Amino acid sequence: MRFSILLAVLAVLEAFNATPAQSAGNSTLHIVWEVKSRFRLFREEADFLRQVAVTRGNTILSAERQLEHDSAGLGWAKDVVAELCLDKFGNLLQTCQRDGQSESYLSPRDHPIGVALSGPASHGASCTWTFADGTAAARKISAPCDQEVKLRVRYGRTTVATVDVPVGNGTTQRMTTEIAVRDVLIAGLGDSIAAGEGDPDRALELEGGFCFKRFLNGGSSQYYRPGRAGFSGDRSCEDEPASASDTLDWARHGARWMSPACHRSLYSYQVRATLALAVEQPHIAVTFVPLACTGAHIQTGMFDGQLIDDCPWVVGIDYCKNTGPAQLLELNDLMAAVHREQPQRTLDMVLLSIGANDVNFAALLANVIVDAATERVLLKRGGAIVSPQDSQKSLNEELPAEFSRLRAALKPLVGGNLRRVVFVSYPNPAMQSEDKPCPGGPDGLDVNPTFSADSERVRAVSDYVNKKFLPKLKALATCDGNQPCRDPMTDRMTFVDAHQAAFTRHGMCVHAAGDPEFDRDCFSRTGKSFIADPVAAAENPMACSHPASDYRPYASRARWIRTVNDSYFTAMTYPEGMPAMLRPSDIHDALWSVLSAVYGGAVHPTAEGYAAMADATLPAVREVLALSALPTISAKAQPAQ
Repeated sequence: MRFSILLAVLAVLEAFNATPAQSAGNSTLHIVWEVKSRFRLFREEADFLRQVAVTRGNTILSAERQLEHDSAGLGWAKDVVAELCLDKFGNLLQTCQRDGQSESYLSPRDHPIGVALSGPASHGASCTWTFADGTAAARKISAPCDQEVKLRVRYGRTTVATVDVPVGNGTTQRMTTEIAVRDVLIAGLGDSIAAGEGDPDRALELEGGFCFKRFLNGGSSQYYRPGRAGFSGDRSCEDEPASASDTLDWARHGARWMSPACHRSLYSYQVRATLALAVEQPHIAVTFVPLACTGAHIQTGMFDGQLIDDCPWVVGIDYCKNTGPAQLLELNDLMAAVHREQPQRTLDMVLLSIGANDVNFAALLANVIVDAATERVLLKRGGAIVSPQDSQKSLNEELPAEFSRLRAALKPLVGGNLRRVVFVSYPNPAMQSEDKPCPGGPDGLDVNPTFSADSERVRAVSDYVNKKFLPKLKALATCDGNQPCRDPMTDRMTFVDAHQAAFTRHGMCVHAAGDPEFDRDCFSRTGKSFIADPVAAAENPMACSHPASDYRPYASRARWIRTVNDSYFTAMTYPEGMPAMLRPSDIHDALWSVLSAVYGGAVHPTAEGYAAMADATLPAVREVLALSALPTISAKAQPAQ
């Protein structure tokens, strides 16, 4: 099975720069080889081969859609997240068991490869392989000519592979090729867009109703929304506050993330782009270092540690740190450890998205969607609502200096040339077509009764994003215009924004006939998705005929942006790192009703959106690493003996 996959993967390469060996009967044979399980974040080769099967020859977006279809909309990452070279908190393992072999993750000593003959080999004939790297006696392996040979080759050395192929009359055809694995070390840095916010690796499961309180005219009222499946505590608002055991049980049934505290996800554009690189490049290995964290600013997050946004219970552990390490400090520490083991190993590339939190983008969006007066007042006092004018002040007065500091800190990590930093810009989430923002209203927002997008505020924010924020960010990254760069030749980052045009047709308000049945039947565009009567809603709050458990978080949709409803139904996050004024008292609290609806991915890309971003990123990754879309084959033929 795996041998056939190897040949299928490499068959398309036979016409590219190969020097074929001529065997008897003028048939052509080539030596082909590939690195096995070459996306090294995965422990199991089977998980990588699943990606090969759907990605090779396709766009990342097409592959994502196939994976979504194969998982019935429940997501492919749910089966992979527990099989990564990470601990349960999302930290890299120094030593990782990969396919039964203990490997240093950051400083590999060798790599598994498969070598085969491509072309018409005699069925049943036995070939003699020799592998020599100059460090020890050559290894000889005899195997059927039509089977793959597997071995491990030393990293940093060239292994010469020679095969003697019987061609009849007692003669053999000898072919030789050089095998040198290139292991590229790529770090992923940045904020929620870099981390993959909005798309937990394992979405939560929903059932029944769960009560939330609500501020109303100086008093309070209550309403029901879908609750977490498996929660055995009090789903009503009668207990004040909820017991500690209820709170812990609630946490146990949350979504699962690659990194809980940072909401890092396998669906992020950073993972998808580096994974696709590994799929298409059979002669390299990809060592990806995921460090991006939702909520990160340049100062707090990149240079300093940050309060975590989420601290869910992970299986077997009831503990989570309140703060996360600074990403740049963590990366420097990891590279210092690498250099102690392999002084010659360098960081090949950084993938980066940052800047949105520095201009209070989340508070800008809250200004658009929070409509009720009481909640607006409370959130504004806590700094969770700002206007475009407030944001632009930060954009003009604070972000340039912060970006300059970041540039200076990154430069030594990439050998003094920031071209090796691939800065991936943000999509505008509020567009329904070119030059046409979303219309406003409760569409996609009515999981919380205080939410409704004001059309004028939507247009104002959309214009600000398109005309002010995104152009400024590009100028900062590329040293264009009047942006301060000491040496534009080495300070200019590689910039990616090719995905932005596609997102103008896939904003959070876009619908299509092909959207999932649940979405079409249950998410009302007029704000009537849920039963208002608290007695009836306690059992099932959905106004449609479907239970909430029918929602499919990873089904294909016209919108590539998570709505507030999507965020609640997919992740339902109860954030930890909140100002004291906005810190709720218990899981039924009125503030939780607001925060749980938006934290966890509202107004962030869906898995399809991140895949589209990865498609835009991959050409830049190839360019920086000096890789072509199809690698070359180098083989030498010698006369028959």
